Amino acid sequence: MTALREMLATGVTTVARAWVLSRKDGLMLGFTDHDRPLVVEGVRCRASAGMSARALETGSGLAVDNSEAAGVLSDDAISEADLRAGRWDGAEVVVRLVDWSDPSSTEILFRGSLGEVSYGGGAFQVELRGLTDALNAPRGRVYHSRCDAVLGDGRCAVDLDAPGRAAEVVISSASEARVLEVIGAEEAAAGWFVRGRAELLDGAAIGLTDRIKIDVPIPGGRRIELWEPLGAAPAIGDRLRIEAGCDKAMATCRDKFANLLNFRGFPHIPGDDWLMASPARRAG
Repeated sequence: MTALREMLATGVTTVARAWVLSRKDGLMLGFTDHDRPLVVEGVRCRASAGMSARALETGSGLAVDNSEAAGVLSDDAISEADLRAGRWDGAEVVVRLVDWSDPSSTEILFRGSLGEVSYGGGAFQVELRGLTDALNAPRGRVYHSRCDAVLGDGRCAVDLDAPGRAAEVVISSASEARVLEVIGAEEAAAGWFVRGRAELLDGAAIGLTDRIKIDVPIPGGRRIELWEPLGAAPAIGDRLRIEAGCDKAMATCRDKFANLLNFRGFPHIPGDDWLMASPARRAG
């Protein structure tokens, strides 16, 4: 029995809850519902953020554990701008029960990730998704004529850092955080970056990404239109990395990327027309 469990068994407790959140970009923040900061597992958990949480719902089977956490938006903690930009999407979260008189004595109550986030009125509410939530993801391969690999992953093996497959450009015009005119990469053919990825390298939107919907050469550069507006508005002068796109067709894999040996589709699989075909009646 741990020291914390022994203390709880006495009926006299000095416990609080602590949350440690780890974003995908490496930022780690800690919060507690205690009235003073606590250092838990080497992370300083601040008490000024107004964090609170609903009772955890857990089970011993494969059902998805879930809960909710709420807090007051703070510019130096979890800001509304970061929430809108999606910087907290999928962040790892660990919730611990802590003996505030001895913060080294803890028990993990919940481990998972942040799910759906809602905000407004100077506060936010976020769903906590347990580790079993990953079991809801589709598994297995999709058998169809086009490739089911992700461009540049281990199954595809295309090197997106090779010459001609990515470019670093500078934004010269930005509209609605979605339509961007950039300087550079003017030598690439029209549509070369369609379905590719665009990533902001600096500015207010640094680290944000989206897929490219339209790619049109213009004098001295290109006009890039993204599928969705970025969570933060890019500015003139911000650097942008754009990567070549792939429509998953066998001809694209062969001609654009010289990668036919790693093509993961089934180009000769019968299509819907073949499945619906019926025998033709021939006059005798």
